[in-house]
Amino acid sequence: MMPKSILAIQGASSEVVQELLSSCARDWTAAGARVVGVIETRCPRSNLRSLRDLRTGTDYVTEQDLGPGSTACRLIADGIMDACASVQRQILAGCDIVILSKFGKLEAKRTGLVAAFTAAVETETPVLTAVSPTFVEQWSRFAGNLAAYAPPSLIPLNAWWAGFRRPDDGVAEAAQEISMQKQRTQQRFPIVQASATH
Repeated sequence: MMPKSILAIQGASSEVVQELLSSCARDWTAAGARVVGVIETRCPRSNLRSLRDLRTGTDYVTEQDLGPGSTACRLIADGIMDACASVQRQILAGCDIVILSKFGKLEAKRTGLVAAFTAAVETETPVLTAVSPTFVEQWSRFAGNLAAYAPPSLIPLNAWWAGFRRPDDGVAEAAQEISMQKQRTQQRFPIVQASATH
């Protein structure tokens, strides 16, 4: 039985979720999968958000600094639309898996990355994403019975992805082995790993 075509991570902070998405993108790409999509990143200096294209490495700025005390919307629509258009083109050109940073406020209003979600569904390409509890109702209306939820852990994410792979292609198994090797390294050298993140 095939898994649901869309998997949404829940139960962790945005930073944790984006790191999980990034890890999946790296591991699955290293294992030979054609991964496209965007993840959310922050500029180290300004702390402003951007969307990073997983295939090209391009950063699309999605937030502007309006100064202290400002209550105006900080989102930059052009950056989000450009990122979405890039992912759409890559989906239509052919890929194995689409990773999209989240279904959030804009997507709930049927804008933001919605066109990329739609392109993936129309081409029957699996999608890994995240959904804030705030927008679960809108997400359910949008994704319907195509989607399932997962906790913030690489184990269920790799298991879901393995369900789409042919038994003889070895991509999912290779990705899972890469993830397991990373986990074993972190367990053996926790101090080194912790230092490397600071």
